[in-house]
Amino acid sequence: MAVSEFAERYCAKMAGGKQSFLSDLDAEFADFFKNFAFDEVVNADDLDDKTRFLAVLATLLGCQGVDMFKEMLSASFEFGVTAAEAKEVLYQAAAYLGIGRVYPFFRAANEVLAARGEGAELCGRATTNPENRLERGEQTQVEIFGEGMRGFASSGPAETRHINRWLSANCFGDYYTRKGLSYRQREMITFCFLAAQGGCEPQLTSHSAANMRIGNDKAFLIKVVSQCLPYIGYPRSLNALRCIEQAAAMQK
Repeated sequence: MAVSEFAERYCAKMAGGKQSFLSDLDAEFADFFKNFAFDEVVNADDLDDKTRFLAVLATLLGCQGVDMFKEMLSASFEFGVTAAEAKEVLYQAAAYLGIGRVYPFFRAANEVLAARGEGAELCGRATTNPENRLERGEQTQVEIFGEGMRGFASSGPAETRHINRWLSANCFGDYYTRKGLSYRQREMITFCFLAAQGGCEPQLTSHSAANMRIGNDKAFLIKVVSQCLPYIGYPRSLNALRCIEQAAAMQK
C-alpha cells in the first residue's frame, strides 16, 4: 500500500526534518497506519493542530503509551504546542492517573525537552499557596461545574470528607489554577485522560458535561474522540462517545 501524499507530508512535518515518523515499525503496517491516522483521521474534521496534539498527548498518558508519547511530544512542537503547555498536561495527569503511571512520562518528557535545551525555566507556574489553595480550588470547581459544587470540600460522610477536601485543594487548587492552559483546555485533557484509561465512565460523563458547560460542546468532544481513536482503539472510543451522549442528554 502506498502512503498518500498528504500523510507523507504530515509525517515529515511531525519528524521535523529528522528520520521519517514511524520508520522503525513493520513497513506494511506503518504504511496503512499513516494513511489512516495522518490523512483520513486528521482530515475528518476541522480541529486545529494544537488542540489535536494536546488531546493526543493526554490520551497517550491515559493509555500508558510512553514510547508513542515521546514521539508525539516532539512532533507536537512542530504544530504549535509549547514546552510549557506540554508540561502542564503532564502535571495535571498526576491528579487523574496517579504518579505511579505518570512518572515514566516525566522522564520521557525531560529527555525530549533536554534535547531541545528547555527544562528548568518551565517551572514556577503555580498561582496558589497553602493558605488559599482550598478556597481557589473550590471556586474553580464552581466555575467549571456550577454552583452545586460550592461547599463540596466540606461535604460528604465524615470518614471520607478529607477526599473531597483533597479534590478541591489538590486536584483543582494545585493543578487547574496553574498558568499555561485555559479551563477549556484543562477540561479537554481531563476528558482524554479518563477516556483513554477506561473504567472511569461515571467521571467521564461528568467531565463531558463540564466540558459542554464551559464551551467544549458535543460536536467538539466528538472531534476529540475521533482524533484520539488511532491511539486508544475502538472500544474505549465508543465508550467515550456513549458518555458524551449521556452528558448531552443531561443538558436538555
